[in-house]
Amino acid sequence: MSVTILGIESSCDDTSAAVIRDGLLLSNVIASQSVHEEYGGVVPELASRAHQQNIVPVVDAALRRAGITAADLDAIAFTRGPGLLGSLLVGTSFAKGMSLGLRIPLVDVNHLHGHVLSHFVKKQPDDVTPAYPFLCLLISGGNSQIILVRDYNDMEILGRTIDDAAGEAFDKCAKVMGLPYPGGPHIDRLAAEGDPKRFRFAKPHIPGLDYSFSGLKTSFLYTLRDARKTDPDFVEKNKADLAASLQATIIDILLHKLSKAVEQTGVRTVAIGGGVSANSGVRAAVADFCERRGLTAFIPERAFTTDNAAMVAIAGYYKYLDKDFCPYSATPYARVSI
Repeated sequence: MSVTILGIESSCDDTSAAVIRDGLLLSNVIASQSVHEEYGGVVPELASRAHQQNIVPVVDAALRRAGITAADLDAIAFTRGPGLLGSLLVGTSFAKGMSLGLRIPLVDVNHLHGHVLSHFVKKQPDDVTPAYPFLCLLISGGNSQIILVRDYNDMEILGRTIDDAAGEAFDKCAKVMGLPYPGGPHIDRLAAEGDPKRFRFAKPHIPGLDYSFSGLKTSFLYTLRDARKTDPDFVEKNKADLAASLQATIIDILLHKLSKAVEQTGVRTVAIGGGVSANSGVRAAVADFCERRGLTAFIPERAFTTDNAAMVAIAGYYKYLDKDFCPYSATPYARVSI
């Protein structure tokens, strides 16, 4: 008997709904919010209001594109956290109401688990997925972690950022350069045209497998500040080289600790996930890193790197098979490790 799961994601500024049947993706709809661009970052109150406007049409579109009705669903999976509380409340409340109305189970999903398990979303039955155990480099706007994944519900953080995440470093440095929000994609585009060795920025010396990007951000800021004293047009003249050098430094920091994790664990499969895994330089560098070391690499489709409900649905699918359901008394949470 088949199992059909509706996934709902509303942790930040994207409203998304997806339908998965027996692990196969039937639909994945995402409504992004452009309202935050003029503020240079996500405004929580505006995000939650936009989720309220978007969630009904997005869920309706996901069901229609999947070719099913609500009556065909076996469970509702939703992102419980971490994220913006106001945004999470919209998705949580909607999921509870729909679950109650249809009298089907409710499944809560850790947003970070969803990113890790996005590699198990299949478009075709013969799609290859990672074998356990594997290492996942989870890199996003709010998280930079190296995770040992032993099973869908058995994950151990080996290293994490102690301050800014890789995505924050991209976005904040891009903002200093005068680039639009979100800055990561603009850095990625410019980096393709620049010299990654033109500028040198500070790299952290953090023990173990933990990350730090605050020093890099400060180094980047001081480089621009000092250069502008003698040349006000410095950034405009050197945008591509600045972007390429910044990207190369972040990649070097990420891979240095990932290499240590591979050596320490002996795990031979590496996956990446999170919004920064959409970066062209990161994708190419991880693929090359794994090829040179004889490792198996899993690089997600770009559609599954940013916040999306497909990853929520697949995580919910595995929890449903274990009958790991969520009580209606559950409340969303803003912060959690993994």
